[in-house]
Amino acid sequence: MKNAIVISFALALMGLLPGCSQGEVTQKAEDLGQQATDLGTVAALLENTIFLDTKHGRVTMVMRPDLAPKHVARIKKLTREKFYDGVKFHRVISGFMAQTGDPTGTGTGGSKYPDLPAEFSKEPYLRGTIGMARSNSPDSANSQFFICYGVGCRSLQGKYTVVGKVTDGMLAVDKIKKGVAGSGVVPAPVDTIIKMRVASDVKTN
Repeated sequence: MKNAIVISFALALMGLLPGCSQGEVTQKAEDLGQQATDLGTVAALLENTIFLDTKHGRVTMVMRPDLAPKHVARIKKLTREKFYDGVKFHRVISGFMAQTGDPTGTGTGGSKYPDLPAEFSKEPYLRGTIGMARSNSPDSANSQFFICYGVGCRSLQGKYTVVGKVTDGMLAVDKIKKGVAGSGVVPAPVDTIIKMRVASDVKTN
């Protein structure tokens, strides 16, 4: 409980939970209690929190370096390079997931860095789970990731690397333009990531 109070105070000061009462903030912090314990400190929590802004609102994502350190490090590195700013949600399937992270918008692109070895885990795929997209090779994840809408992602457990979870803003994810039935390819105009930032890098006045 003490950790939750400290975390909630820090989050409130940073303005990370706008519109929430102190009780709601504390509850959210308690929900992240185990995560905060694993990461050790509030500073570490902020270092592993990423803000993804869309035209529908902000999506707050808490990364899990305890599950996938190499993949989380890659996402943070690319975020700090502003790689994701303006990138399309190129594949979005209702009830399944919203995929982004390809600068070409085709689903075949990635960053200039080498692909990553798989970091599969037993972490379940639930609503808000963030996973790394890949090709048929388990060791082909690079920059693309997806956010799960719900139970449709359950079959991905142990087959795709889990890197984190959306802790706030799933309603914004729900509003992302859906693709055509089957392929999920999104016809123009598509929704984009306006910007992505690591929370510890965000300055407040």
